[in-house]
Amino acid sequence: MLRSKVWFAPVDNSPSEEIVAQKTLQLYQSANMSQIMENGDLVALKMHFGEKGNTGHIKPGYLHPLIKAIKDCQVEPYLTDANTLYRGERAYSVDHLMQAYRHGFGPEAMGIPVIIADGIRSKNYSEVPISGKHFESVKIANDILDSDTLFVLSHLTGHGSTGLGAAIKNLGMGCASRSGKQNQHSDVKPRVNRAKCEACGLCIQRCPVDAITWVDGKASIDHKICYGCAECIAACRFGAIDVNWEGTSQALQEKMAEYAWGVVKDKQDKVACFSFLIHVTRDCDCVGRPQRPIIQDVGILASYDPVAIDQAAVDLLAEAARKDLFHDLWPENDYNLQLAHAERLGIGTRKYELIKIDK
Repeated sequence: MLRSKVWFAPVDNSPSEEIVAQKTLQLYQSANMSQIMENGDLVALKMHFGEKGNTGHIKPGYLHPLIKAIKDCQVEPYLTDANTLYRGERAYSVDHLMQAYRHGFGPEAMGIPVIIADGIRSKNYSEVPISGKHFESVKIANDILDSDTLFVLSHLTGHGSTGLGAAIKNLGMGCASRSGKQNQHSDVKPRVNRAKCEACGLCIQRCPVDAITWVDGKASIDHKICYGCAECIAACRFGAIDVNWEGTSQALQEKMAEYAWGVVKDKQDKVACFSFLIHVTRDCDCVGRPQRPIIQDVGILASYDPVAIDQAAVDLLAEAARKDLFHDLWPENDYNLQLAHAERLGIGTRKYELIKIDK
């Protein structure tokens, strides 16, 4: 099998936004990404705007030169994401837009609009037919699906349910409607360790379907109501909520890969990816609080292959940490499952050629 090219621009720890922006542009130019756009294309820049209180997300300043270069191709770019399943500042488009603006992604600052791709109540989606292990069709937000060209801008993190949050997750979970996100999470059933529960109530506040109540002074999850979004796991500060991972994380990761396939399968040669290995955190950017980085900053990656760029990212982090970082963080969740299934589906390959850009 041919190896996919992955371009890599290393950075020093805690680089300025200007340095990151410059290197991002260099990657775009080195990979000749202007070739995937045609005059008049609608170009979606899919990213995560960061939950309220989160500080690790991609910064607006990283993207200014990249956006200018894309606009110079006589296309119509826009920043986009889809609404979240959990309750927060990004569950509905009005709040989601305001949160994007609070984090500096407004049109005045960026020079392009923000479009929440699945509509105000996440009803703006289409069923995309696939032939997957878990799904025959997937629910993809229309304003991503209908773009002519797609740039996937990912901030690499760990994740409590999938082990890794990177390009595949950005595509599969991030481009799904809320109902599609629910379909992916449907196998994951959290449970409460009563000995660890401190009765703080955060899990009850964050549950999107009111499946958690007090029973004898401790949180209790009604599995007849719970659909497995795992938001309670991220909310709990005491490690009192966990998942019976047997047969669950694998299904979630495979479903996520199948959703990613639904996003890209009709965009042959029209997808490009960037991954920022900067302020890498244990949990994803949906966590609404500052998180300390778990490793020094490594750099930025670019590729046309979502699978190859994710594989290169975990390899570079493992090299820097001298251990398999995300395996150590989330030993119950083997992130390799999402990479392997995405490769089986034909989204990309885990074999890559790393091309270092160091100017």
